[in-house]
Amino acid sequence: MTPTRLTLRNARRYGGEPMDITIDDGLITAIAPAGSALPTGEVVDVAGRYVGPGLWDAHVHFTQWVIRRRRVDLTATESAADVLAAVRVARRDGAALSDGMLIGYGFRDGLWPQPASLAALEAIESDVPVVLISGDLHCAWMNTRAAARLGLALDASGVVSEAPWIAAMQGIQETSTLPAQAFAEVADAAARRGVVGIVEYENTDNVGEWSQRVACGVTSLRVDAAVWPDRLEQAISAGLRTGDRVEPTGLVTMGRLKVIVDGSLNTRTAWCWDPYPGVDPGSAHACGIESVPVAELRRLLARGHAAGIGAAVHAIGDRANTEVIDAFEQLGMSGIIEHAQLVRDDDLARFARLGLVASVQPEHAMDDRDVADRYWAGRTGRAFAFGSLHRSGAALRLGSDAPVSPLDPWHAIASATSRSRGDREPWHPEQRLPLPAALDASSRTRLAVGEPADLVIVDRDPYASDRDGLRTMPVAGTLLGGRFTWREF
Repeated sequence: MTPTRLTLRNARRYGGEPMDITIDDGLITAIAPAGSALPTGEVVDVAGRYVGPGLWDAHVHFTQWVIRRRRVDLTATESAADVLAAVRVARRDGAALSDGMLIGYGFRDGLWPQPASLAALEAIESDVPVVLISGDLHCAWMNTRAAARLGLALDASGVVSEAPWIAAMQGIQETSTLPAQAFAEVADAAARRGVVGIVEYENTDNVGEWSQRVACGVTSLRVDAAVWPDRLEQAISAGLRTGDRVEPTGLVTMGRLKVIVDGSLNTRTAWCWDPYPGVDPGSAHACGIESVPVAELRRLLARGHAAGIGAAVHAIGDRANTEVIDAFEQLGMSGIIEHAQLVRDDDLARFARLGLVASVQPEHAMDDRDVADRYWAGRTGRAFAFGSLHRSGAALRLGSDAPVSPLDPWHAIASATSRSRGDREPWHPEQRLPLPAALDASSRTRLAVGEPADLVIVDRDPYASDRDGLRTMPVAGTLLGGRFTWREF
């Protein structure tokens, strides 16, 4: 990227006094009292606005986030009947098909009064392949034509979940021709919310695809590009190591090996120590599922670690978290646990002791609080336990899991610090994060000399903002390496 020289006049730290910030070649070179810095390059008067480190979303599925707007919106549905009604309306109104398929996204069936039914969906639509994707991405409700198209077998529910579905979902993505402009628009929208970087966990060739996007002008974000197990050997053969820059601009870096060990709460496949209510305790999946056997997990982690590729492991249920923590400990390596939604009390302190990072999504706690109260009854004091993890000394990262929740770190910060949304009372308020911890967990740099000039400029002081003020924080500007990716002043 072209070197940038810039002076920001009359800026304020969060809660602080006015200052000038000098930027040269992408780095902060000086911070001085307002009006005292020698001007360098373009001089921009921030007019008393507040400046902080640029924000990161530590967990996204970017293609899914881009595609979401092209799919039938099921996020407001509350029952199978609601979903069927949405499909009926979409067909009546001539909703666009994706490669001949009608695709919807966003239902959450954990609290439905009646379960999904293949027969009911077939009665609404049997001529066109219909694929309805759950809000957590871990299952899909589909008709017979769609299952045949994707090579899947259906039971009477019409629902396919976990490994078979996740593999099929990638096939659906590949059938969608998305121009670089579609990615640029969504990346620019993230920049308008102060985002400077994302951790990409799509199940695809993230390094190659993002390198191509940057070459086509998608330059609003830094991207840590993860690799999944089926592409691990290819990455190793290419000599890629976590942290390596993989294209000329330096915006895309090699991320970590992503392994999914269990399912999700809403799909009732998160791997827990206790059985789910209403399920025969003796059934094979009474406590959820083990998506990747622990022995295979250890093999993958060791293989990646030996080649310089770190690990990020999806673990939602408390059994999954125990097993993943054990694996890291046995291998003597650190890493990231993605989600960490239900963690045994004895395991909370192990995060800090073993140097493990808890990558969490605070909006999920708000989305799933009622589902958790039903299926994790008696255990929710240690569900989405951000406060306990923080107090134990664990390192935290905040993300969205977009499209599961919006790619907007201010939403995550608001939910993490309040444990409430809308008109609802806080849910387990003892698990709130202090605002400084939430802000730190949403960034990778500091406002300090020598740091990258990845900055967000906001109209309100976060420390003087309430819950909804944080959620709707007006972002006046975003800088990536000293280059404005968003500016409205």
